[in-house]
Amino acid sequence: MPELQVLLVWLLIGAIAGWLAGQIISGYGFGLVGNIIVGILGAILGGYLLGGHLSITDSWVVNAIVTATIGALILLFLIGLVRRA
Repeated sequence: MPELQVLLVWLLIGAIAGWLAGQIISGYGFGLVGNIIVGILGAILGGYLLGGHLSITDSWVVNAIVTATIGALILLFLIGLVRRA
């Protein structure tokens, strides 16, 4: 894939994962840009923690969204802990 397409896929997966994480952990609405950032950071965190071994389906897009969402959930949990302190 050319670089622009890769960037667009990362942004789309990040937006979906950030939105899903925001829906699962209620009270964390960061808007579109915030959700993309949380989703991309979540993808990096999820990929690091899961080591790329998560394989729920044959679709790499679904696996990427699930991995990014798990990472985003962990990230939102940590943000919630910092906000409370």
